Amino acid sequence: MTPLTNPLSSTTPGRRAVLALSAAAAVTASIPAARAATPQAPRSRPDGPLTAARALAELRAGNARFAALRQIHPHEDAARRAAVAVSQHPFALVLGCVDSRVPPELVFDQGLGDLLAIRSAGQALDEAVLGSIQFGVEELGVPLVLVLGHERCGAATAAVEYVRTGKPVEGHLARIIEEIAPAARAARDLPGDWVENTVRANVARIRRRLAQDEAFDKARIVGARFDLDTGKVAFHPS
Repeated sequence: MTPLTNPLSSTTPGRRAVLALSAAAAVTASIPAARAATPQAPRSRPDGPLTAARALAELRAGNARFAALRQIHPHEDAARRAAVAVSQHPFALVLGCVDSRVPPELVFDQGLGDLLAIRSAGQALDEAVLGSIQFGVEELGVPLVLVLGHERCGAATAAVEYVRTGKPVEGHLARIIEEIAPAARAARDLPGDWVENTVRANVARIRRRLAQDEAFDKARIVGARFDLDTGKVAFHPS
């Protein structure tokens, strides 16, 4: 019986390299091609470190695209996925609500690695949330923290109902209501809709708390409100 031999063993080194490359190409050709990346419009910002002012401008521009239904869906291709697999450099941190209608990456038309998103019901603060914000500011060097409230917030509605009736809230939700109740009390006698005023008061209260915390001194803290009907974000003066 004739022994099996390696077809590359009797060739010169150069010939073996050519055959090896040919074999690799054949294997690659047999693998289904990845979906071609969709051409994207030029970014309104260069990648890399940003100032808080430039980060805020990028959020404004992204939300304008979202509200106008002219999203460019940036940073979703294979090259971006490969780049952020080894490191991340988000240009802004968004503290938002868990509401399924207010995903920060969509609201601001951003992609992989652009935003550090932290979400809790009613933007309620606890040590885990505060530690996560500190991680973004100190470890990742994020220059901007945006506190994002939104129209028709269920957590704000529950806090208003609690202040109105005094009925105790059961389970883990009690912790959320305790965080938002001070804003509901502060907004109780304001003209207009109590819940909407509570949303604004809650964002302002959280922004003040973060701005007074030395752990976040390196970042600018800004408040905002998302309108579910128009898709627009109104940025509060800060």
